[in-house]
Amino acid sequence: MERREFVTSLVAGGCAGMCVDLTLFPLDTIKTRLQSQQGFYKAGGFRGIYAGVPSAAVGSFPNAAAFFVTYDCTKSLLGAGGVLAAPHVAPVTHMLAASLGEIVACLIRVPTEVVKQRTQASPSSSTYRMLLATLREEGIRGLYRGYGSTVLREIPFSLVQFPLWEYLKTLWSWRQGHTLYSWQAAVCGAFAGAVAALVTTPLDVAKTRIMLAKAGSTTASGNIPLVLYEVWKSRGITGLFAGSIPRVTFISVGGFIFLGAYEKVRSTLL
Repeated sequence: MERREFVTSLVAGGCAGMCVDLTLFPLDTIKTRLQSQQGFYKAGGFRGIYAGVPSAAVGSFPNAAAFFVTYDCTKSLLGAGGVLAAPHVAPVTHMLAASLGEIVACLIRVPTEVVKQRTQASPSSSTYRMLLATLREEGIRGLYRGYGSTVLREIPFSLVQFPLWEYLKTLWSWRQGHTLYSWQAAVCGAFAGAVAALVTTPLDVAKTRIMLAKAGSTTASGNIPLVLYEVWKSRGITGLFAGSIPRVTFISVGGFIFLGAYEKVRSTLL
């Protein structure tokens, strides 16, 4: 990957992350409160809808930049030659690139997500106080609580979203006979994001429960199958898909903004 392409992926990815996270933050807050163990209204309801926004603002640029740099570098390396360079195995290349991108990005995303979600579920507290409280009670490990469940949510999500996004772009481009405009890539991103969001909602519920659980509790240990079983036992299928409507809406609109902004900034810089 050339230096110019590397910088383009870095800037385009970071700008796309900032755009989507700050624009759709209220929807994310509602989703977090719907999924919290204490329930929507006890977690704050519609009050303090921007609680935790500083954490999202700090993490969104480097998080998205790390993802797209890793994603584009991996695609470039795997597509350079060998078996994975063949067009019919392109979805495998996209899956591997997206999975690796998520593992790297989650190193930045998880600490900001932990602080953000805890602030969203306790609107009376500030982002700074929540960060200090987490460090005081659990140390650095507390900021990475839910790393495993986040990665296990993001990888299946990316395995669906990115190959579907790339496939839709290729199909639409082939049908109209030229490269897609950024708004068309954004439409493909919205559809791919909506499908991936719906399918992976139970994993998102488990991740939220783990991040919000009290330190030392069974849920806080991060056992995803156990958390999902407890949700199923107490709230059934409704509990497993709690927050699915704001999540699908958030990620569908987010996919439009995120991938559309990425394509627009990338095409402008290149």
